[in-house]
Amino acid sequence: MNTTTLTIATTSEEVDHAARKAHTAFLAIADESPSTRAARLNVIADALRANVDELVALAGTDTNLAEARLQGELKRSAFQLDLFADEVRSGVALDATVDHADPDWGMGPRPDIRRVNVPLGVVGVFGASNFPFAFSVMGGDSASALAAGCAVLHKVHPGHQKLALRTGEIVVAALAEAGAPKGLFALVNGRSAAEALVDHPLVKAIGFTGSTVGGRALFDRANARPVPIPFYGELGSINPVFVLPTAWDARAEEILAGYAGSFTMGMGQFCTKPGVLFVPASASEEQLRGTLGTALEKAPLAKLLTPGLRESFGKARDEVASFDGVHALVPGTDDEVPSPTVLLIDAESVASNPEVLHREMFGPATVVVRYDDVTDLPELAAQMEGQLTATIHADEGDSSGELLSMLTGIAGRVLWNGWPTGVTVSYAQQHGGPYPATTAPGTTSVGTAAIGRFMRPVAYQDVPDAALPPALQEANPWGIARRVDGRMEPAGGNR
Repeated sequence: MNTTTLTIATTSEEVDHAARKAHTAFLAIADESPSTRAARLNVIADALRANVDELVALAGTDTNLAEARLQGELKRSAFQLDLFADEVRSGVALDATVDHADPDWGMGPRPDIRRVNVPLGVVGVFGASNFPFAFSVMGGDSASALAAGCAVLHKVHPGHQKLALRTGEIVVAALAEAGAPKGLFALVNGRSAAEALVDHPLVKAIGFTGSTVGGRALFDRANARPVPIPFYGELGSINPVFVLPTAWDARAEEILAGYAGSFTMGMGQFCTKPGVLFVPASASEEQLRGTLGTALEKAPLAKLLTPGLRESFGKARDEVASFDGVHALVPGTDDEVPSPTVLLIDAESVASNPEVLHREMFGPATVVVRYDDVTDLPELAAQMEGQLTATIHADEGDSSGELLSMLTGIAGRVLWNGWPTGVTVSYAQQHGGPYPATTAPGTTSVGTAAIGRFMRPVAYQDVPDAALPPALQEANPWGIARRVDGRMEPAGGNR
């Protein structure tokens, strides 16, 4: 499909054509080595870096985001591709496991069994509004799907369409340079194309970052197919922060300043933005208003990403402000470029109106909850839905064990004396969580483990060595890391 045609909506017929081409391309690379797959990722990373000035300029026009933010985001995307390439070369993502035949196995004679992860096929990826590089055309979902050996059809986000189209052209050209078959990566555009993408029988998984309403509709659609497919959706998160008494007494102003910086970062349009802060009842309104007000005066303000997001933010903020027991601590403004809003409520009112802990305000607004006793915090945490992150601020002398256990049950990432905004790409990173944070809490959309979402395991029993995939052959011709008879063998040799 020619990306230059995508300034208008892609038809269902065009989606079908793209899916068939993508499937053919996927089959063409089925037997490639890890080094070939990894090299392709490196070429895309180099192409993004080579076009950084053009892409950042386009992103600035499309999104209202600052140049420094966009530069950092593109750098992250290229780094992620290179990191994934290293992971692919090592073979770790394949999880190759060899159990040789064992006549003396504890439960009786064991046959020769060998298991490896294989790519799913064609993957549909939906671009996110708030990260035009890191969660869009060549963001985490696209990068991890390509690293897994899948083909990708990317649904353009209307909030940065010009950037998406140009990025798509660069990616397609880079893949051609790397020798990839045509159709391995393509763009589709428009609502009908989105529905056709989820419905298409050759599409085997979906990656999505967006609203709870939109994501849930597509999730239900994916599950309503004659053959349901995995839907890896990141939908919404409040990302609570709990400040324990000793920490509050020791560094309240520092904590409040850090909180102000975190919930206004990027105008509060990060999925990990902290939306609720729990502080002891000893925190007076004067203290909260004075410290937060001063810190928020320094917050950089800008237009929200799209008019639609601006409207949704205003509605959500006004709804939360109307809940019983809630009043404005820092009222903010309702301008086109809104200044930050801080709402205040006591824990007693939350108990009778827990919806205040469920309503995400995607923009520069947050809620402060004052609690009477630290023993109340686990119960307050239990009233929250699934989260991407949860944070504890505590010092020596604070009792946090029960709270930590509770947060482990509702969040994908638990932070200690830090702030949730900022999600590094690394091996141990977990960016996911119970619903509604995501639709697949056992997976991550950030970090090298994200590759595993777009693969599935296949075991081969008593298959002749020559017929096995190279990853499982006795000689290990790819030189990848494997687990053999229960013991890890590191990567090495000819790859």
